[in-house]
Amino acid sequence: MPLDFTKHFVTVPTEFNLRNNTGCSWKVTVKLMNGRVTLDQGWATYAAVHQIKIGYMVMFKLLTPDTLKVIIFHDDGIEVVNKCGKHDEAFAAKE
Repeated sequence: MPLDFTKHFVTVPTEFNLRNNTGCSWKVTVKLMNGRVTLDQGWATYAAVHQIKIGYMVMFKLLTPDTLKVIIFHDDGIEVVNKCGKHDEAFAAKE
C-alpha cells in the first residue's frame, strides 16, 4: 500500500476486514515490511478465492479504521462482481 496510506491512522491496525461489492467480508492481517504496509495472512487466499489475476486492478477504499472496501477490475476495465463463495473459515470475517 502507498506510504501516504498510513497518514490516515494514529496507529496502523494489525488486521483489516476486506469487504467486496456484495458485502462479503474477509479478514487479513497487516504487517510493516521495508517501511510499507502490506496485507499478509489471508490475502493470498482472498486473491485465489476471488480469482484476482495478473493485469487486474484492485482498488481499496477505507470505510472504517479497520475495514477496506475492495473493488476488482478485469484487465479490460470491467468491475468484477464477487458472490460470496466458500471462504476459508480461518479468514472469513465474523459479522
